[in-house]
Amino acid sequence: MIQKIKLMAHLVAGYPTDKAAMAIAQALVNGGASILEVQLPFSDPSADGPAIQKACAEVLSRGYRTGDGIAFIRKLTATFPQIPVLVMSYASLVYTPGIKLFCKTAAEAGVKGLIIPDLPFDHDEGLTASCRAYGMENIPVAAPSMTQPRLSKLAGCAFPHIYAALRTGITGSTTVIDINTINFLEKISAGGAGIYGGFGITSREQAQTLAGKVEAVVAGSVFVRCITENTGSMEKISSAVEQKARELSGL
Repeated sequence: MIQKIKLMAHLVAGYPTDKAAMAIAQALVNGGASILEVQLPFSDPSADGPAIQKACAEVLSRGYRTGDGIAFIRKLTATFPQIPVLVMSYASLVYTPGIKLFCKTAAEAGVKGLIIPDLPFDHDEGLTASCRAYGMENIPVAAPSMTQPRLSKLAGCAFPHIYAALRTGITGSTTVIDINTINFLEKISAGGAGIYGGFGITSREQAQTLAGKVEAVVAGSVFVRCITENTGSMEKISSAVEQKARELSGL
């Protein structure tokens, strides 16, 4: 039996254009996405796979700035007020203007939480406190490579949500969900945090396997590939994105 799944869908701000990205967001919502995770264009090859790296590079080649991404997000939250929007970024973009100012700006744009993979939960330069001050969540990232004591420490920090990278390496490659994955999820959810699980989720089978073990399934590179493989018309792109979102969300 196919279960309805809470889907967190990842998109890159401004990719391939702001107008197209809004249409893609609409297709994701139509396809059952419950949360939108928006990446500010900036690529870290130690995490982002080729699809997201290329998407970020294309947007940045237009001279796109962080402010442009925030403006896009402001329109996104106004268009879909019922859909929580999270921002995924890297520490450089958050630290440069100042963490407090970045959090204030993001909150004013309607952002509900930040995912900053390269700011560790216990050395976050004040990110958690600043998020709380402006009514947002800091959502730390856990990886299977973390030691058991560190996973336990993270699980005990009372974060409302934790993002679980389901394997090490870059995103976009195939992820195998096995007993080790399930054990990992159990360890980081031991403190009561809701888990957002992703990294290489591309199929309904993977999403269904995770159902009941995470609060939301996260998918990103698969949607970027829908865009790159259906160039020519926004109608084709939107249709492909919505179809994939429906597959993953169980609609």
